[in-house]
Amino acid sequence: MKPIIQVKDVYFRYEGDDPLSSALNGTTLDIEQGRFVVILGHNGSGKSTLAKHLNGILLPDKGCILVDGMDTRDETKLLEIRRTVGMVFQNPDNQMVASVVEDDVAFAPENLGYPPEEIRLRVDEALKLVDMYDYRLHSPHLLSGGQKQRVAIAGVIAMRPRCIVLDEPTAMLDPAGRHEVIDTIKRLCREHGITIILITHHMNEAIDADRVFVMSNGKVVSEGTPKEVFSNVEALKAEGLTVPDSVELIYQLRLAGLDIPKEALTVEETAQAIATALK
Repeated sequence: MKPIIQVKDVYFRYEGDDPLSSALNGTTLDIEQGRFVVILGHNGSGKSTLAKHLNGILLPDKGCILVDGMDTRDETKLLEIRRTVGMVFQNPDNQMVASVVEDDVAFAPENLGYPPEEIRLRVDEALKLVDMYDYRLHSPHLLSGGQKQRVAIAGVIAMRPRCIVLDEPTAMLDPAGRHEVIDTIKRLCREHGITIILITHHMNEAIDADRVFVMSNGKVVSEGTPKEVFSNVEALKAEGLTVPDSVELIYQLRLAGLDIPKEALTVEETAQAIATALK
């Protein structure tokens, strides 16, 4: 399948940072259309900096990023790139611009100059996709954290992007809010074919991904399916990362001498593996 995003040997250093260090240090990866991709890494690994490169908020010092074949450094392509790749950030309150949910979702299409009837269609469609249509006349500031983040996602969906990048969207949410948001983005990918790129430090959110990339010191140090990446617990711990709870349990049981496959990942797979090992 053709990549919708290609990151090619990208270097980037923030102004004022140590000249000998880079936030991105030769980052290379491809993301295929319609996939659910998770990018993991400790604080300072470069994952949020990479996220801001994927729709041209930041531009590389060296190397290039292609979005559906368009170079993010080409100013004439920037609007089309941002229509292709939408961004959702960590704090939903910082993305709210209106006092009514449907007006907030309409903000981007209005600024893109769509006619009122088209905006109405897009707003209703987006709110239904994130299960927030019944809240369309509510004030965003009276919603829960998970509901606010779903409204923020709807605001991006209203632009009908082919790809959505979410930079730590659940970092400020409680477990219920995190569950709402992750369920929403997985559904957008699986049922509607939108490419999802999730930047997170919650390892459990990566279990159902199609592809996982692990970043450290501004570059990709590991990639593969969740089972491939999480099976190497020692390497992840060496990068200062945890692993999903199910993987940690199996890791500890293996250390204790229980003969159990380390490939189990979901709760159901882990329970089955333990039950089989104990028979």
